[in-house]
Amino acid sequence: MPHRAPGSPGQGPGQYLHGKQIRYYRPQGSADVRQLIDGGFQAFNAGRLSEACHIFADKMLAPESDTTIGLTVAGALTPAGLGGCVIELMERGLIDFMISTGANLYHDLHYALNFSLHRGSPFLDDVELYEQGIIRIYDVLFPATVLLETDAYIRDFLVRSKLAGPMATSEFHYHLGRDLVERNPECVEHSVVAKAAACGVPIYTSSPGDSSIGMNIAYHELMNGSTLMIDPNRDVNEVCAIILAGHRNGCVILGGGSPKNFYLQGQPTLWEVYGIPKGGNDYFIQITTDQVVWGGLSGATPAEAVSWGKVNPGVLPDTVVAYCDSTIAFPLFCEYAVGSTHNRRTRRELVHKRDALVADLVKQAKSAKATKDTKDLAQQPAEIDRHR
Repeated sequence: MPHRAPGSPGQGPGQYLHGKQIRYYRPQGSADVRQLIDGGFQAFNAGRLSEACHIFADKMLAPESDTTIGLTVAGALTPAGLGGCVIELMERGLIDFMISTGANLYHDLHYALNFSLHRGSPFLDDVELYEQGIIRIYDVLFPATVLLETDAYIRDFLVRSKLAGPMATSEFHYHLGRDLVERNPECVEHSVVAKAAACGVPIYTSSPGDSSIGMNIAYHELMNGSTLMIDPNRDVNEVCAIILAGHRNGCVILGGGSPKNFYLQGQPTLWEVYGIPKGGNDYFIQITTDQVVWGGLSGATPAEAVSWGKVNPGVLPDTVVAYCDSTIAFPLFCEYAVGSTHNRRTRRELVHKRDALVADLVKQAKSAKATKDTKDLAQQPAEIDRHR
């Protein structure tokens, strides 16, 4: 690896990779955790996390609510082992689709391919790590060979799959997940991408070029003349179609960032662009460390989202922001959900219904446009007879 010398892998990891291997944690519905959240989490952000657990378990998952639930994921959560929580929710039908940064999906592939990530320290000598070929994500450590071999798998998949033409990220991730399962069926228990394909959960990436998966797709086009093209327009329309079809809509937002906005823009796209008065979200849960005072979308509250039509104004009691680290709060949240009464739902398998949902979006959008054109024509002033 001349581009990385002298920090090329193979010079020996020294003592840095002796920490415990990071594995995906699977929540089991602990009664003790539920007791802690119900009895001990009473105020401040503990109270907000308790509120989030109840909104999700008691309202969003209630059969009569019939809620289409989207999960958005930003931040380095799969390297920290949180993918197991997502896998459990998918398997139980507790989330219906997902929007993630590409990085989370790329690092999820390390688990699918049986590579090792290790617990470490954020206070190491990064120059020495570089020299020994070790990658650090805060306190997560792994050899640079993990990146190279994961990249090699992606490029090999792109060649073998012969994927071509424009496609949504949901379709690309579905094919990728199917390939992982075919190569190693057991990886469905260790990979979000593989489990999503097995459960029919579509996964979208709001910035597909902003990750190592996107980097390797770009390589495939440049070096192999591939016509494969990730089409963000299809992603926008598919997410809008899913939201439009939902009886009620709710979201669980981890972090914020681009995935949060990509989900929440669905309602404004429907009313502002397509002229379809769907209305905003019925439920809104966010776990974040971002603050509202900086003005960024990541810290924007559900109350602010009301003015955009992203959240229905009458449902603010069913919205909450818990200002917590997702690596702490999300496993507790999932333990509570898995231990709740409504801890399993029939999977919607939306990845197989995307074409039909988009067709309905087209139908309703054309109807709305025709209605608007008719109204606009009726409101025009009568033409003046200039020959009089």
